[in-house]
Amino acid sequence: MPYRTIGPFSVPAIGLGCMNLSHAYGSPPAVEDAERLLLQALDLGVTLFDTAALYGVGANETLVGRALKPHREKIVLASKGGMAGVRFDDGVRRVIDGRPEAIRRNCEDSLQRLQTDRIDLYYLHRWHKAVPIEDSVGALADLVRAGKVRAIGLSEVSAATLRRAHAVHPIAAVQSEYSLWTRNPELGVLDACREIGAAFVAFSPVARAFLTGTLRDVAALDAKDIRRGMPRFEPAHYAANLALLAAYETLAREAGCTPAQLALAWLLARAPHVVPIPGTTSGAHLRENLAAAELRLPAAVLARAGTLINERSVSGPRYSAASQAEIDTESFPSLP
Repeated sequence: MPYRTIGPFSVPAIGLGCMNLSHAYGSPPAVEDAERLLLQALDLGVTLFDTAALYGVGANETLVGRALKPHREKIVLASKGGMAGVRFDDGVRRVIDGRPEAIRRNCEDSLQRLQTDRIDLYYLHRWHKAVPIEDSVGALADLVRAGKVRAIGLSEVSAATLRRAHAVHPIAAVQSEYSLWTRNPELGVLDACREIGAAFVAFSPVARAFLTGTLRDVAALDAKDIRRGMPRFEPAHYAANLALLAAYETLAREAGCTPAQLALAWLLARAPHVVPIPGTTSGAHLRENLAAAELRLPAAVLARAGTLINERSVSGPRYSAASQAEIDTESFPSLP
């Protein structure tokens, strides 16, 4: 697999997003199956494993730490703080807290769950807008100086916020959603990453399964699936989006790849500092995703994919108004 650079690290061009092994898309797999998939990914050449304190209220970090501890020196371990799942009497709620003391506490908790003495790439999961980004990044810089973190990342920030953060301490990576159907990074962050030498780590690169062509009936989603709260997956919007798939699937078939592979190949061709981190619970899908790094598709095919599915053709914003208020990324005028 070709390699790309994230800060001081050289990693295969496609990493593994670990979230859905514990969180977000309905019932997660059994722990033993999740551990098996992590080890399969390692065997297939994956070295970048991405988790967060939020995922499963720490359960995902515990899973990743336990499964990969024997292989710690072979991997680049990424996690996130500044946003966590907190248990209240009425259930679990997300709490964004970018205060320096919270970031330090988050990191210590993550180190214990991950069973490691340092986190290779530690992201501020969300910018807490009540706290100056300089203060939050200053706390992350202290963790670097203490040897508990090797490189700093930010998630879901704008180009302006990225530049402010980078003035405090070098930012190695920005992680945000990026795919054929989510083009917001092209409004500024992608170029800002290139300018400062940061990687752009793309989560949900196959559009939360839409670009795999396998999700046809959103009514069948689990009651706790986070996509139920996302406008693009509401029945009316999703019906309009499904109408885009036939031509896209034909294009993938003519190119000799799967729809998911076309989506990943398109992302990899956008810029050399883009690193997608698709997640999966399936070994077969894992192999399919990783094979996309070896594809060399004609520029005309990639351009056609971008013409078929883009910010103008997709129906519905990616987040609800409440979720959109939590992030700092640029948005197209048609979106909230």
